[in-house]
Amino acid sequence: MNVQDIDRAGFVEEWKEWHRAKEETLAGPHGFLAITGLHWLSPEPARFEDAPGSWSVTADGVVVELAEGEELTVDGAVVRGRYGFGIVPERDSRYADWGDARLEVARRGGHDILRPRHPDSTLRTSFRRTPAYAPDPRWVVTARFLPFEEPRPVTVGAAVEGLEHVYDSPGQVEFELAGVRHRLTAFNGKEPGGLMVLFTDSTSGVTTYAANRSLQTAAPGPGGTVTLDFNRAGNLPCAYTDLATCPLPPAGNHLPVAIEAGERIPLERGGQP
Repeated sequence: MNVQDIDRAGFVEEWKEWHRAKEETLAGPHGFLAITGLHWLSPEPARFEDAPGSWSVTADGVVVELAEGEELTVDGAVVRGRYGFGIVPERDSRYADWGDARLEVARRGGHDILRPRHPDSTLRTSFRRTPAYAPDPRWVVTARFLPFEEPRPVTVGAAVEGLEHVYDSPGQVEFELAGVRHRLTAFNGKEPGGLMVLFTDSTSGVTTYAANRSLQTAAPGPGGTVTLDFNRAGNLPCAYTDLATCPLPPAGNHLPVAIEAGERIPLERGGQP
């Protein structure tokens, strides 16, 4: 895709809509900014200040024991006493409501966790916006998807020290920037057949978040053609809060160039407007 082929006014408006929707999800009543705790569950029952009940992990999955007068709402039904969430698959989540709060029961890196989300979280109520580079069509790059014969499991680190994630990688994306060829390992994206690339570059830790940024793509087209729009390189939740377990980029997914596009260091982490 050539820069001259892009309708600049429409391009900017589409980027603004993408950024607005992303901010809306992040700062929603039960978005990541509403999280008040990251509680690691174990066989030993434990209570937490920001959630009712006593929580533990059993052979049948996560269980909560609600005391007299305590209740949760799960899938529209009120539950009291002992309630089992079952075995939660890796990278999946289940939810229960407690007043205006939402409790997330999840499994990350082989560990069961509880993350309460309260709309009155200070991080959420004080949130203003995420700084970003002005959208520029020159950061829209045509790449080629190079599939593996079979998906390969790739182990990556996490924002939480000592935690690891394992993702199946369907292949790599190859592209050129300033005449230099690069390859990045890709994971499955949000859209059917789409890709997700985690990366760092020379702006990481300077103007963009140090640990990672994420880029989603549509499914590869004819001949494996993929469009990488670095204007949509976005922050993961760990850029805002230490209560996230975000994956780090795979080894080799560092670009030795400055990708001056996409979201920048959040104001909450000392970023500049």
